[in-house]
Amino acid sequence: MTPSAPSSFAPQSPAFAADPYPVYAELRAAGRAVWFEGSGQWLIPRHADVSALLRDRRLGRTYLHRYSHEEFGRTPPPAAHEPFHTLNDNGLLDLEAPRHTRIRRLVSKAFTPRTVQQLQPYVEELAGDLVGRLVANGGGDLVAELAEPLPVAVIAEMLGVPESDRALLRPWSADICGMYELKPSEETARKAVAASVEFSAYLRELIAERRKEPGEDLISGLIAAYEEDERLSEQEMISTCVLLLNAGHEATVNTTGNGWLALFRNPGQLEELRAAYRSAPEKLSTAVEELMRFDTPLHLFERWVLEDIEVGGVRIPRGSEVALLFGSANHDPAVFEEPERLDLTRAENPHVSLGAGIHYCLGAPLARLELTASFGQLLRQAPALRLAGEPQRKDGFVIRGLESLPVEL
Repeated sequence: MTPSAPSSFAPQSPAFAADPYPVYAELRAAGRAVWFEGSGQWLIPRHADVSALLRDRRLGRTYLHRYSHEEFGRTPPPAAHEPFHTLNDNGLLDLEAPRHTRIRRLVSKAFTPRTVQQLQPYVEELAGDLVGRLVANGGGDLVAELAEPLPVAVIAEMLGVPESDRALLRPWSADICGMYELKPSEETARKAVAASVEFSAYLRELIAERRKEPGEDLISGLIAAYEEDERLSEQEMISTCVLLLNAGHEATVNTTGNGWLALFRNPGQLEELRAAYRSAPEKLSTAVEELMRFDTPLHLFERWVLEDIEVGGVRIPRGSEVALLFGSANHDPAVFEEPERLDLTRAENPHVSLGAGIHYCLGAPLARLELTASFGQLLRQAPALRLAGEPQRKDGFVIRGLESLPVEL
């Protein structure tokens, strides 16, 4: 008998989104592949299967490199959504080999470890300034005043976006990311399309400027990147820049908000972290990994089944879609001892918050740098930081985070 998702798995419900972890335990108990009628997907809740399927080339983020929509038994997206899909479908996250291989190799020539390393002084200074302002004000909204502006400014600095234009980026990104929720509304799609058109037009102008006058920024690096006479097309550059902003800041923003809320709700762990940071700041990186595991910013990652597969005795045919549940995998007791306990000293921590396989997060080193900088500055400058009111959650479950987190000193 095919296992079906319990009624408690309700992605549209604010109560479920506020705390999905008890339901994840039900899903793991129900089976390794669980059918969810609400989205027509196979839910994959266990760590071993999520990890394996992320690396399985019989699945893909797209199917269009092998099949047409009709051949795959799927309906093409509405023509009105085309600007969003042009932008999204030419980015690394939604491509498969050979295009993915070519583009990632070329992007990696510009987005190098040295690029991230060179940003460290800027990131540390910016995090220090933002925290300093929060401290001077006696507190405020941690999301609006630190979690949001830090990664957006860093990505903008990398890309070479002028400071006067940076306020445009976050609203565009938020509207585009709305399409990654399960069954987005037509209003969400309309906003995503408008943002895709505007953001693409802006980047097209910026790329044209950098072609005339190259600089030290990432866009100039992407223009210059080539291998055996292969270069990134303009659309590939635009899609790459948008992906770097969307993926690069969503992980940092939501890990910051979710992480501090977890610390406030686990005061013993917070006090231990403060004490450990005073004597051994290098241990902060271990704590950041645990905060990414404990309440991951990305809860679901979709893949198309390109060839028939079997998971736990359940046959999943070609043309199906699987939903890899990162949040559930990160709380699987088969891998993590006492997974519901926040343990900032957890040494063995193979969480999947940043993905795996060919789609492993390209910006993982940058995300870790930003998180370590912001958490470190708060521990240093605001050692008595505490919750000052009820946090507000964002709508949505796939990309899960806080709208606001009021704090005081």
